[in-house]
Amino acid sequence: MEQRPYVVGTPGSAHVTRIARRHARAGHEAAYEALIREMFAALRTMPGFLGAEMLPPEAPGGEYQIIVHFASEAELLAWDASPARDGLHQRLREVAENEPEYRCLSGLEAWFAPAVVPASTHPPRARMALVTWLGIFPTVSLFLWLVAPQLQSLPFLPRTALLTAMIVVTMTWVVMPRLTRWLRHWLTPPQRVDSGGR
Repeated sequence: MEQRPYVVGTPGSAHVTRIARRHARAGHEAAYEALIREMFAALRTMPGFLGAEMLPPEAPGGEYQIIVHFASEAELLAWDASPARDGLHQRLREVAENEPEYRCLSGLEAWFAPAVVPASTHPPRARMALVTWLGIFPTVSLFLWLVAPQLQSLPFLPRTALLTAMIVVTMTWVVMPRLTRWLRHWLTPPQRVDSGGR
């Protein structure tokens, strides 16, 4: 029986990233990759689809990692329930050794490359830091200008708690998903295989 995918987060939350890890059967790697590319074509027809990537094994016989990005959990779940996905997974069983293992990230975790991918494919720390600053600087400036004056009547700790909570929510669900999508090709080292586009 297929292991059912799971999602972490609340329904409707922004930018959900899911990683599926799986081995192709020996000698069937080309057929496996062809089916994954066919799956990416089907994904591109789904509402909320943001992109997909296929990371081949670092060594022969290793695991493939398939990463998909959706704008929300609800849209990812709609793909999970689609006949197109069900048909592709039936065919993938013929060329795969095992059922996929899933991990799903949302919110802060989904800003950058998932931790399960090989270290060589992570964005450089300096670039992640720069993109984070590009998001934080205008966001904090805007809140200090527009919101902070409205909270002056509150004591220091409640005022700071409210201000930082609003900044974190804005960064997590509004600013960083867009920044990392717009700057994906600059953030990602050239070794990464991107088969779906963003």
